[in-house]
Amino acid sequence: MNFVVRRKPPLFSISRPLPLLPNPACHASAAGEASTSRRSRYSTAVPGEKGSPSSSLSSSKFPEYELPSVTWGVIQGRKERLVSRVIISDYLKSLGIAPDELADLELPSSVDVMRERVDFLTRLGLSVDDLNAYPLLLACSVRKNMIPVLGYLEKLGVPRPRLGEFVRAYPQVLHASVVVELAPVVKFLRGLDVERSDIPYVLQRYPELLGFKPEGTMSTSVGYLVSIGLWPRDIGPMVTQYPFFLGMRVGTTIKPLVEFLVSLGFPKRILAKMLEKRPYILGYDLEETVKPNVDALLSFGVRRESLPSVIAQFPQILGLPLKAKLSTQQYFFNLKLKIDPDGFTRAMEKMPQIVSLHQSVMLKPIEFLRGRGIPDEDVANMVVKCPQLLACRVELMKNSYYFFKSEMKQPVQELFEFPEYFTYSLESRIKPRYQRLVNKGIRCTLDWFLNCSDQRFEERLRGDYIEADAPGPSFVMGGKLEMPRSHLVSDKEEDESDEEVLYRRTISL
Repeated sequence: MNFVVRRKPPLFSISRPLPLLPNPACHASAAGEASTSRRSRYSTAVPGEKGSPSSSLSSSKFPEYELPSVTWGVIQGRKERLVSRVIISDYLKSLGIAPDELADLELPSSVDVMRERVDFLTRLGLSVDDLNAYPLLLACSVRKNMIPVLGYLEKLGVPRPRLGEFVRAYPQVLHASVVVELAPVVKFLRGLDVERSDIPYVLQRYPELLGFKPEGTMSTSVGYLVSIGLWPRDIGPMVTQYPFFLGMRVGTTIKPLVEFLVSLGFPKRILAKMLEKRPYILGYDLEETVKPNVDALLSFGVRRESLPSVIAQFPQILGLPLKAKLSTQQYFFNLKLKIDPDGFTRAMEKMPQIVSLHQSVMLKPIEFLRGRGIPDEDVANMVVKCPQLLACRVELMKNSYYFFKSEMKQPVQELFEFPEYFTYSLESRIKPRYQRLVNKGIRCTLDWFLNCSDQRFEERLRGDYIEADAPGPSFVMGGKLEMPRSHLVSDKEEDESDEEVLYRRTISL
């Protein structure tokens, strides 16, 4: 026998339960199960009842996550929704939270649910000011948004006490899907050879990374850097050191900066090496910082062909308030060190870090040299020739000077001609090499036995004569490396291309 069931669509309200449909007797058991399922689905837990999630959450101590009551299944009529919205708005206003931005969003059906959200976020470490700064946090479900996201971040290694700070820095993370949005970003970072232990550090430093799509801005930035000469395996350490470049647009930020530096004379291979070691350069604003600083260097007399060398030695110079620093240091050099502006510029070309050295630090080695009876003019010439003297420790300079006077017994004029003597280690280079010279009965200049590698020094000791000092290679970024054609250049170097020699002999970054 076939039964025909006719029914009217039920009217759903919060106070009227869902009516059960008539069923044949043979399906009574199934009907009972359906009835039980529907009752459990459309029922709400009474806050404060024993065993209810609300009671458990209020009694537990954060940050142990508790599942809140499931109220999204309750279907309200228009009147009930308006009443609930007014009650929730009044509750938020009583806490000092402005609910204006929540006007167009669907709010919970019960003020108890909103109270759970507020309590959860405040126990997380957020204040009322934080909620007012981004009230859309209150539109996130504790069950469906907050707990999965926070649990995933903690699983990655973000410390639980730092979760509140993480959400404060990037509150949009609570709107994200772990599977669709967060996990692919982490997988992308691992693909760049970012160490698993560094992932939480990278995300805490730049949490906005979780809002980017791997196939979008991040892939484009990485692809462009690889195209100018960076090895893909070097991208991971760059991300750990400065993850912000992954969020930079190539066309408007990275590419214009790279092209400008190339126009100054940087070969792309050298520039790629510099960016690998100093990725923060990509964060310098081209128009507001980099170009004005380059103009400042030129205005103070730095030669255009020396700009790449200056920048490569001290990349931070592109991001400093440079004009003010140059003016201050030039005045100090002229007043205290008796070095004219041209000498200051020549010294800065050799050691651009002097623009940031503290004046009291630079005065100490100068006063030491003057205290040894060296005239101011000679001290100034020594600094221009070897500005690294300004960063030497006086204690080490004393030891080297006394060894020079008591053991080597050379005239002080030798120090005027080779002030770099003070930059070498007394114990590891000066003493051992000088003892070898004494044993062989060789007398030579400081430059001859100090300014060479260990291998070259051994070759000189085995020679039957003392060769004349020859000029070293001249370093010009953007051009060929001009080297004196003598027996000082090994056959291996002669076989290398100019680009390989330039790359190998560039200044250490």
